[in-house]
Amino acid sequence: MQRLLASLLIPALLYFAACTLAIQPAFAQEPEAKPSEQTGPQIAVLLPLRSAAVNRQADAVRLGVLEAAKVDHGTTLPIVIYATGDDAFDIVQAYEGAVRNGAQLVIGPLTRSAVTSLAGTNLVTVPTLALNAPDAEAILPPNLYIFGLQLENEAKQIAQLAHDRGGHNAIVVASESSLSRRLSQAFADEFVRRGGTIQDQFQYTSDSPSLMKLRDSIASGISDVIFLALDAPRAKLLRSYLGNNLPIYATSLVHTAAEPLANFELNGVYFVDMPWLLTPDHPAVMSYARQDQVGLEFQRFYALGIDAYRLAQDLLKPRANQRVLDGVTGSIALGRDHRYWRDLIPAQFKEGEMRILADPAAKPPR
Repeated sequence: MQRLLASLLIPALLYFAACTLAIQPAFAQEPEAKPSEQTGPQIAVLLPLRSAAVNRQADAVRLGVLEAAKVDHGTTLPIVIYATGDDAFDIVQAYEGAVRNGAQLVIGPLTRSAVTSLAGTNLVTVPTLALNAPDAEAILPPNLYIFGLQLENEAKQIAQLAHDRGGHNAIVVASESSLSRRLSQAFADEFVRRGGTIQDQFQYTSDSPSLMKLRDSIASGISDVIFLALDAPRAKLLRSYLGNNLPIYATSLVHTAAEPLANFELNGVYFVDMPWLLTPDHPAVMSYARQDQVGLEFQRFYALGIDAYRLAQDLLKPRANQRVLDGVTGSIALGRDHRYWRDLIPAQFKEGEMRILADPAAKPPR
């Protein structure tokens, strides 16, 4: 217990001395109070604020949760932040402490490994909105709900978009990273499920002979779709070898900057992303204060925190989860497997600008 008190006291002092909540603000206005002393009914937010690897993303989520709480005036339950590091024991111990302190609902953990560790325990006794997906083999406890920014779901939506726009035979390019391989597999599974065929697969390289082989495969005419399971730098390097005859699709990994000059090399590439970044005049998006001085990665996690709080309000209601949430991260619906699905907005880079597709199902011109 002493270790838990010490690990939670310091982040509370650092992060929340200046925060003010519109709903019960006891924790925000009493920075000297220890999180473990915040007993009674509460919404616990479990985030790796002490992680050297993801503390910035965690803080963006925290700010998003607080912004949504200020604007939406949901329940009268106070929000209590439980700061953790990366250690699985630390995370599970913080979760157990939050429930013991009276948490009626928990938002978090944030990382895939943390969600996997929590899913493997018998501690999930209250509704818990995890902000990432566990490993594929993990079995979800009944009270665990999955929500987050999983790129695999984007790859599936891109596969649907490519098929709906007339694609039947695809070339897939992936790098050696585990994320890229997962995106490649998610796209292929969905594309094939819809009747398409994966004609060729290439591993990303900057080697000229291999790039020429890719160009030759495109020129052969056996494919009508290219999917890039790549980040922005790799997609930009590859773009000039792909020509302009086939439609090129990717995930939001390629959307890393709002400046047209930064996106000019991705001309013609289709992708999907959240309303928060693509449609700032959307009513749901306009309700919340923006953090425009920071990059797009921060913005995504900030938006994640906003929608996490809004979904938490639904989970606290009787007969919850029946509605589709018009969220800032997408149109959000709950599947039968306790996994939330985000329906994103399709767009295309044109001369560096992001253009929303007015009719996503329309076939691209040949």
